[in-house]
Formats: sequence, C-alpha cells, structure tokens
Amino acid sequence: MKQQLITGLDIGSTSMKMMVARKIASDSPLEIVAYAEEPSSGVRKGVVVNSEEAAKKIMMLKNRIESAIGKSSIDEVVVNIGGSHLFLTPSRGMVAVSRADSNISQEDIDRVLQGARSLSLPANKEVLEVYPRHFIVDGEAGIEDPIGMRGLRLEVEANAICAFSPYVRSLAETIQTADLGVADMMPSVLAAAESATTSQQRERGVALIELGAATTSVVVFEEGHILHLTVLPIGSANITHDIAIGLRTDPETAEAIKKEFGSCNPSHGKRSRTVEKTGMGSVSFSQKLLSHIIASRFQEIFQLVQKELKKAGRQGKLPSGVVLAGGGAKLPGVADLAKKEFKLAVRVGSPLEMVNAQDDPSMLVVAGLVRRAAELTDGKEYGGGDFFKKVKKVLKAFIP
Repeated sequence: MKQQLITGLDIGSTSMKMMVARKIASDSPLEIVAYAEEPSSGVRKGVVVNSEEAAKKIMMLKNRIESAIGKSSIDEVVVNIGGSHLFLTPSRGMVAVSRADSNISQEDIDRVLQGARSLSLPANKEVLEVYPRHFIVDGEAGIEDPIGMRGLRLEVEANAICAFSPYVRSLAETIQTADLGVADMMPSVLAAAESATTSQQRERGVALIELGAATTSVVVFEEGHILHLTVLPIGSANITHDIAIGLRTDPETAEAIKKEFGSCNPSHGKRSRTVEKTGMGSVSFSQKLLSHIIASRFQEIFQLVQKELKKAGRQGKLPSGVVLAGGGAKLPGVADLAKKEFKLAVRVGSPLEMVNAQDDPSMLVVAGLVRRAAELTDGKEYGGGDFFKKVKKVLKAFIP
C-alpha cells in the first residue's frame, strides 16, 4: 500500500489545530506524523468572521507542518464546520429503479440520496450532508443496504444536516486563501464522534457532547444512525467570564486560573490561592469558590443538554452512556458532575485506534477529521450499515 499523508484541520474559536497522519497498511491504525496548534484569529462562536485573519493562521499551521514533515507539501484538508447555525432535519427521497433487470445499483442509491437533498429550506440555508437512516424497496422498510436487491421503487428516509450557506462559503474561501483545497467539510461534533465512539456504541445508543470554547455541541446515535444533533451557543469561555467576574480579575488571568487550578470538585476545600498578574498586582481566591463558579456553569450547560436528550426521547436511556469531548472536558471532575446530571455512564473521550495520539479530549475533532480523510483516500463512501460510511459528498456546490 502506498503511504499517503492525510490532513485534518480543526478551526475553533480559541485555537486552530492541524494534524497529518499516514496509514502503513490497509488494516493498520492511522499513525500521526505531525501536529501543530495556533491561537485562533478571525473566528467567533465557531464561525469564520474575518477570512483574511483566519487564513493567516492556517498558513502558519501549514508552514509549521510542512517543515515538520520535510519535503512533503499539504494540498488539501478535511475541515470542521461549527456554530449554532447547524441543524438537523428529516428528509426523504424516492426514485424509480433504473436498470431493466430491476436490480438496485449504486447509481440508484446516489439518485435517491440526491433526491433527499431537495428540501424546502429558509433563504440562505443549504443541505450540507445527507445521512441515510434506512431504505424502502417497493414499500418494504428498514433495509440497511439495498444494493443488488430487485425492486421497482427505491425510497430513503434520511437525516439532513443543514447550515447557513454564507458561513459555509466563507469557510471554503478561507481555506482556499490559505492555498489549500477542501476535500470535505464535517460538523465538529460528528468528527469528535468518529474519533471517540465505536460502531457498537453507536448501535446500542450513545451521546457525545463536545464542550468547546464558545459552543457546546450534542449528537445522539442509536441503531448506528444519527438521532439528534444540536449546537448550543454556550461553552467553556463562559466559565472564564464567570471566573473573571467572580474573582474580580481580567479574562486573561481568569483563563490562566481556570487552566491551572480549575476543577468541578468542591471537595478541594477552602485552600487559598494567590496568582500574580503581570504589572497588575495579584488576585487571591479560595479553591472552594473557584470550584463553585465552574461547577455552576457546567450544571447550566448540562441542564441544557439534558433538555436536548429529552427532545430526542433518550433522557436516561442511552446504554453506552455519554462521551465528553473538547477542551472543556479536560477540567477535573467534569465527568463526575455530568454523571450526576444525566444519570448515565460518562467518560472523557480520547482518540481511538491512532498511533502517537495524545489522551486529550481537545484533539478529538482534528483526529476525527483525519479519520474522515483516510476514508476518502481509501475510496470509502456509502456502504450501508454504519453511520460514517455515508454518501458521496456534494460539497463542491458550496465552494466558489
């Protein structure tokens, strides 16, 4: 097998990450060969708001990665798309089987899924991706993979992930300004899920919560398919703001305090802390107060997520529990707090089946993007029976 470098680019509100990996053999796990991270610029609440500034940061990442891997150059990336403009809606498609012998072919699959993209949406809303739930052949429902079956009419019930099209185009233009091609776009929470959950967990029922800086994203799976997806406009940056207000300090100092001393565990007691601020004296606080501030905001976030689980009809009903992703999941005690709120098994996610991967929930999105890039390289598209083996992308419609 020819070794080919594949690249994922995670554009977040506070940081941008680029990861390059390779696959030594077809049945071997991905091996990470280079990784770089830069503070974000031109991004707000998961959306590119200044294409020029964001492109500069991406080019810095690209140059750092290319220096690390030697003579090889990066031509294209799989990139995430985030923001509360993303939403999920059911869709349906129907076509007549095209072959004279009535055998259903991949062409019929492509046509019926294309039909499922024809939704009546508000202005400036576009279908980003269609994920089939099941197919229907001549009225017989619940079919996972109809290829080779005989029939006259093929239907599909699917979920469509939709987005605000100006944001999609802005993201594509930003990548192109950084002299890169867009191989695929993938919602951040789905990239994290691809990296941190197994097909067995998605079959039994699992939720992944990505605790980002500016947003909290939730996706629920059951029977191998997406059941619910939402992006909430609240994240770990709100915790930083709460700390700044509660300790009467500036956001930069509050962020440093959160990273060094932050915890959701009130059992740390009343131990006093003092942090020196450059040229601004110092700030003193008790560990108990800090933990209370952090836990209070996380409880609010988890209560909002619980409402989403209730909408999906899966409140307290996920056999594989909840997986936490994103930088917010790194704070001590967050999994225990989530377990109390959801009354389910909760774990902090880490990248699965990747050589040289760090046990870091903030890397799940970029690791999932690399895994998607590997699927594209292997030519894997819709194969039936698994959520992430999906339809061929129609992304080029978004790219100017």
